[in-house]
Amino acid sequence: MTDTARVIAVHASAAHSFSKPQADGIELHEGRGVVGDAHYGVTVQHRSRVRADPSQPNLRQVHLMHAELFDGLADDGFRVSPGQLGENVTTRGIPLLELPVGTRLTIGDAVITLTGLRNPCQQINDFQGGLLKRLTYKDDDGEVVRLAGVMGIVSRSGRIQAGDTIGVDLPAEPHFRLTRV
Repeated sequence: MTDTARVIAVHASAAHSFSKPQADGIELHEGRGVVGDAHYGVTVQHRSRVRADPSQPNLRQVHLMHAELFDGLADDGFRVSPGQLGENVTTRGIPLLELPVGTRLTIGDAVITLTGLRNPCQQINDFQGGLLKRLTYKDDDGEVVRLAGVMGIVSRSGRIQAGDTIGVDLPAEPHFRLTRV
């Protein structure tokens, strides 16, 4: 981790759209998510998961994505800007994918507890052909690697905005790697 971990953009959309427009700030509500976002709620709001079991707890209240991913995608010829892949919070300077389950991120007054990895879907290829294979692939051991950010729940309400620093509080050991939620 670096001393410069920060938020570079925040996003929300009341519609279940693929991309989310940038906002000046977003309000996080404990146990529910991003106020005004389509995924706000105590129970799961992702449409395919609602169809499967609408009573599931919402472990995907906030989606965070690292801007370093966009840099790597640009090197591969893709053009992706913050918010275009549907994240609520775009970060820089923090290795989100390497953090363990239960990590608490303090941003402004808000606290987000990480629950798992985003599982990218076909909509990513609809956005830009070939992008899904760049964001999800199998490593040399046959394990699926997911690069499309992390998901979390809001553990303390607060407002966050671009420029906010990100504090990291790791859970007690043993640490468990993030898996898809």
